[in-house]
Amino acid sequence: MVGIATKGQLRMSLLRWALVLVPLIMLLGYLFGALANSGESAWYMALEKPSIQPPSWLFGVVWPNLYALMGLALAMILNARGSQFRGLAIALFVVQLVVNLLWSPLFFGMHEVSLAFWWIVLMVILAVATTVVFARVRKTAAWLMVPYLVWICFAAMLNFSIDRLNPDAETLVVGTANTQI
Repeated sequence: MVGIATKGQLRMSLLRWALVLVPLIMLLGYLFGALANSGESAWYMALEKPSIQPPSWLFGVVWPNLYALMGLALAMILNARGSQFRGLAIALFVVQLVVNLLWSPLFFGMHEVSLAFWWIVLMVILAVATTVVFARVRKTAAWLMVPYLVWICFAAMLNFSIDRLNPDAETLVVGTANTQI
């Protein structure tokens, strides 16, 4: 059979990509956050937080949704065979995702608050570039990236504020409770 795929076949291809990528990206986000002990460590709890800090539970609601949107956006790009910007869009997405996944270990695991701020600035730049190239391939995929862009800009402001409020964050050692009877 020679010919172009039908609309139904294209939809099924997109669905297959989405069924693999959405859970995969969500799982990667969860694993990197969990391995870094994000948000639950005594070190993080001891830091002074800015007034714009949302409640801890909100992060657990927002990130899975953002990762799901990102996975769906990537599925749309992978399904856009024939686009001249497809390869670049995929490469940029992978690079920005790796930068995203390494932020939690850098901030929460290694306590490198200042370096994590510059890392998240790099993440924002890469995410903007990814979104711009996504728009050249599929406008809907670019729009799916917008909530992520907004959230990481907000996260960058939080990171900056925490860095300013805690100049000794990198060396902060939280004492363990020692009770003797």
